[in-house]
Formats: sequence, structure tokens, C-alpha cells
Amino acid sequence: MHPLLRKRWSPYWVGAAIGGLEVLAMLTAKKPLGITSPFEEAAVIVADTLAPQAMGSETYREKSGKSPEINWEWGLVTGVVLGSMLSARLAKDPLPRPVPDLWQKQVSASPSLRYGGAFLGGALMMFGARMAKGCTSGHGISGTMQFSASSWLFVPIIFSAGAAVAKVLLGRKK
Repeated sequence: MHPLLRKRWSPYWVGAAIGGLEVLAMLTAKKPLGITSPFEEAAVIVADTLAPQAMGSETYREKSGKSPEINWEWGLVTGVVLGSMLSARLAKDPLPRPVPDLWQKQVSASPSLRYGGAFLGGALMMFGARMAKGCTSGHGISGTMQFSASSWLFVPIIFSAGAAVAKVLLGRKK
């Protein structure tokens, strides 16, 4: 079977591909891969358009030293969405149910509550990523590649915290 048609891809090959993409980004764009910055810049552009005085978007320019723009990083965002959809279609994965079994069992069968929880979780993750000056994958991929001490310290902590939260929320697998 062709590797792209498999339901599960080798984590070694995928990791090598992401590493190669990171190297390519550093060599060509002189910037590490990142997926939260495009959202921040888009928010500043929207704030500039809707209410520039009320939003204080000039502060972004003062702090970052640049104007927000829609650039190549949106290609990465788009690629993640379209690539995951294409991968699922190639592997003939069925469309996911609006409310997974585990969510129904632990929380509720309500699709609107599930979507609201997903939106709130995503918003909290984005807030945390911007407060931390980078997201978990940014630290894990780009930061460790650049031998950033903070990233090498952060990665084991985030995995440990994730395992602890999963155990508390989901319990032990029987």
C-alpha cells in the first residue's frame, strides 16, 4: 500500500518531513515555522480596519517593529487544514461524528456544547501561546531545533502536564 494512503503514517517519516520543512523555512524565509503568529497578525489587521483607535493596534507595530501582514505563514495554516482533509480522504477515513463517544460519556451529547467547548479550548490555547511567545509545537519543533534552552526545558514539562491532565479527565484505560 502506498504510504500516503495509510490511515497511520510513520511518526519517524513525518518527524523527518517536518524537520526538513523547518530547515527549509529557516534557509529561505530566515524564520522558524509558526502557526499562531498569522492569527495574531490577522487580528491586528481586522482591528485596524474596524476600530483602529479603540484597539490600539499601533502598539503591535511599536513592540514588534513591523506592520502586520498576510504572508507565507498563512500557507502553512492553510496547508495544515487542507493537508489533513486530503490525508483523511486518501485514507478513506469516515467523517468524524459531531460528538465523539468519549465526550458524550464524560461531558454531554450536545453538539453545540461540543463545538462551544472546542472553540473555547482553541481560544484559550491561542491566548496561552501568545502569552508564552510561541505555541507548544513551535517550542517543540522550532525551539529545540535552534537549541533553545527554554524549549528543551518546556517540551518534557508539556508532555508531563498533558499526561497528568489526560489521566485526571479521562481516567485510566481498562
